[in-house]
Amino acid sequence: MVLSSTPKDICILRLSAIGDVCHAVSAVQAIQRHYPEAKITWVVGKIEAMLLQDMPGVEFVIFDKKQGKAAFKQLKETFKGRQFDVLLHMQVALRANLAARCIPAKVKVGFDWHRAKEGHFLFTNKRIAAEKSAHVLEGFRGFAKAIGVPHYEPTWQMPVSDNDKNVSAELLSGLEDVLVISPAASKEERNWLPERYAETAKYAKQKGFNVVITGGPTDMERQLAAEIISYLDFEVLNLVGKTTLKQLVCVLEQAKLVIAPDTGPAHMAVTMGTPVIGLYAHSNPARTGPYLYQDYVVEVYHKNLQAQFKKSAEQLPWGTRVKGKTLMSQINVADVKAMFDRVCEEQNLI
Repeated sequence: MVLSSTPKDICILRLSAIGDVCHAVSAVQAIQRHYPEAKITWVVGKIEAMLLQDMPGVEFVIFDKKQGKAAFKQLKETFKGRQFDVLLHMQVALRANLAARCIPAKVKVGFDWHRAKEGHFLFTNKRIAAEKSAHVLEGFRGFAKAIGVPHYEPTWQMPVSDNDKNVSAELLSGLEDVLVISPAASKEERNWLPERYAETAKYAKQKGFNVVITGGPTDMERQLAAEIISYLDFEVLNLVGKTTLKQLVCVLEQAKLVIAPDTGPAHMAVTMGTPVIGLYAHSNPARTGPYLYQDYVVEVYHKNLQAQFKKSAEQLPWGTRVKGKTLMSQINVADVKAMFDRVCEEQNLI
C-alpha cells in the first residue's frame, strides 16, 4: 500500500476514452465500497462525463481538451486551496500528464515503469505493481490495490436514470431477441466491411434476431450504417446518432448480443452484462478486448503481428499495435457466424 493512512480525499485522473472510463468505473466503485467515507473527485473528459455524470458519491471535474491551455488554467483554479490525500493518475497520455501537474496531492500514483510512457513517471511519486500482459481493466484495478483495496472481480453500476431506461425501452418497443451491431470504431481503419456486417445481420435475422444498428452522430458513422442497410432486404432499426450515451447503455443492456470492433460501446455492453463479439485486427484483444467476453473475440491481430514484426505478442512490448488500413478485411464472415453460433449456444440466447 502506498499510503500510510486511510485516504479521505481521493482524486481520479482518467480523461478518455469511453471504453477506458468504463474499465475505470469498476475500480472507482470498488474504492467506494472499501472506503465509503472517502470523498472522490474524478477529472474526466467532456464527452466521457456525459456517460458518467450522476454517479453516486463522485464529484466530476470536466477537462475540455478543446479549450487548449485554458483547460489547464481552469483545472488549477478549480483545485486552488485543495489538497488531495492521493491522486490516482490512470492515463499516460501527455495531455493527462500535464493535467496531473495541476492537481495538488500528497501522493501521486502512476503506472509501473513498464507502462509509464510519455514521461508519465515524471508526474508521479508512487507506482502501481507491475503486471505481465495485463488487460487495461486490470491495470486500473492495480490503482485500487495500491491504496489498500483488496482484490475484487469487476462489477459495474452505471449511472442511468429511469428516464434513460424508459427512452431506450420505447426505442426498442416491439422488438425481442435484439442483436445490436455497433459497427464504427474511432478510426475508420478499425471498422469491418459494411457488406460483411450486412451478411452477419442476415444470418442473425434467419436465426430469429431483430437487428439494431447503433452509433454516434458523426458523418462516418451515419455513412457506415447507411451502407450496411443498403445491402439488406429487411428492415433494421437504425439508432445511429439518435441516443445519448446513457440511453445507448440502456439499449445495450436490453440487447441479447452485441457485435462491434474495438470501440467504446463494446465495453459499455460489458458493464451491462451483455455478451459481445469483438472484431479485432490492430490491437491485442487480451489487452483491450471486451473484458468479460474475451473468449468471444474474432481476431487477426496475432497473425498480423507475426507478419509485421516476425515475433509473437509474448516477445514484443505488451500492447504493440499492428498497422495497416485493410487489416479488418481479413476477418471473414464464416468465422463471425461460427462465433455467433457459439455465443448463442453458450449463453442460451436461442
